Amino acid sequence: KPAMAGLVFIVLLVLAAVFGPMASPYSYFEQNLELSNLPPVYRPYEVAGREVYVNPGNLSLYAVNDQGGIDALLRPEGRDMLARQTTWEIEGREVVLDYSQRPSVLSVDGEPVAPGGLTLNARNPFGTDQLGRDVLVRQLYGARISLLVAAAAVATNFLIGVVYGGISGLAGGRVDSVMMRIVEVVATIPLTLYVILMMVVLQSGLLSVVLAIGTVYWVDMARIVRGQILTLKAQDYVAAARTMGAPMRHILVRHLLPNAFGPILVTLTMLIPSAIFIESFMSFIGLGVTPPQASWGTLTSEAVETLRAYPHQLFFPAVAISLTMLAFNFLGDGLRDALDPRLAS
Repeated sequence: KPAMAGLVFIVLLVLAAVFGPMASPYSYFEQNLELSNLPPVYRPYEVAGREVYVNPGNLSLYAVNDQGGIDALLRPEGRDMLARQTTWEIEGREVVLDYSQRPSVLSVDGEPVAPGGLTLNARNPFGTDQLGRDVLVRQLYGARISLLVAAAAVATNFLIGVVYGGISGLAGGRVDSVMMRIVEVVATIPLTLYVILMMVVLQSGLLSVVLAIGTVYWVDMARIVRGQILTLKAQDYVAAARTMGAPMRHILVRHLLPNAFGPILVTLTMLIPSAIFIESFMSFIGLGVTPPQASWGTLTSEAVETLRAYPHQLFFPAVAISLTMLAFNFLGDGLRDALDPRLAS
């Protein structure tokens, strides 16, 4: 059940990443500073027959439309910095926000007004960031970045790791020793250093991260495939194929790799969440995608700056990273149980 739940989540994530930004009326880079740092849910106030919202972070007043969306910043009539009060005039009535105490108090014509129940922000269901950009569409665009990195990891492991490990294990002897020493040299250099070197040669951005992952991320797959081939090539059907004069390429492609497909698929599924996390970490420290592009790492980095006032901005990318990694790990565990006959009860 966890594996199937993980598979369903991954399918839904792919569909949302592909079609979600197309269906959204906003773009990932569209800014509206008047509607910055809006929450996904809020408590509206009833003022002169209309609903308004008080943002506790910047102490501003916003108009709420009939659908429940926060869509306009209301300009104040005056501010008294000494008394710590801001005044608006709405439908001929004086609205005063007193923020000299915590929590702030909103009053209409001198009478305090209590907020209503929690309401979903229909205009921006995930809220907005500090530049007024829609967090939902940036979240979906970040899913595209993460899935692109996952696709790069899959292609690298299949095109380089499986072939390299298969050749090394089948050849054996001195060839295997030399090829494994190369793997060890590549594995000892930190991935961060590869990304920095790519940034020196190219420009900072997603391409540098993808190329860095493509350069070094195949070594674990190569080691696992090599171990599987060393075990399988001692089987009788391999000896029979050699006796019949089958070339080495034919033995590797038609006999050995298909029999090692189970461990290869499980390893591949386990390596994908690691690649997604690496991209998110690189973007978090400023070595990944560059603004205004959005990835889950950059969304997390930007949300840390406003964590105290707007914690919901950190919640969504952190949950997305966590759920995606759990989904791939659950799927990998399920595939391992299904494809490894030694685990069958």
